[in-house]
Amino acid sequence: MPLNFVRFKHARFSARFPDTFRYSRSHYWMAKVEGETDLWRVGFTKFATRMLGELVDCEWKPAEGGPVAPGDNIGWVEGFKAASDVYCVMNGAFAGGNPELKVDACIVRSDPYEQGWLYSVRGEPEAESMDVQGYIELLSGTIQKMAEEGHGEEGAGEEL
Repeated sequence: MPLNFVRFKHARFSARFPDTFRYSRSHYWMAKVEGETDLWRVGFTKFATRMLGELVDCEWKPAEGGPVAPGDNIGWVEGFKAASDVYCVMNGAFAGGNPELKVDACIVRSDPYEQGWLYSVRGEPEAESMDVQGYIELLSGTIQKMAEEGHGEEGAGEEL
C-alpha cells in the first residue's frame, strides 16, 4: 500500500512524514507491517538521519524473540557524522534487525520509511508514541530550540 505523507516546513527545514505511522519523542517512527497482526518496523525519521549522516554500520543486542521495552538500549548505529546507541520504542519481543543494512546501510537515509527500517518488534508502540501531527509539533519546537541555541543550519535547505 503506498504511503501518504504530511509535509512539514520550519524556516529552511522541510520534510515529509507518513501519515499512518506512530512517532517517538526520540525521532523514531513505528509502522505496523501490512498483513501481520502485531509486527511493527521501527526506523529513524528524516530528522534523525540528518543528525547522524549516512549510516555505515549497526549492531543489535537482543536475541530474536527476546523481550524488549521502551528505553532499553538494544544496539548501536554508526554514521559518518556520529555514532549513537539505539533505544527501543516498543513493548514486546525483538523480531530482528533489517538484514539489508548489512548490505547497504545508506538506505536508512535514502529510503527511511520503507526499505531503511532499523529493527522489528512483535508487540505495540510505547504509550508515549504520537501521531504525525503530534510529532510535527514536537519537531517544530525542537528545531526552534536548536535555532535559539545557535546551532548551524548547514544543509538546512535540503528536503528532510
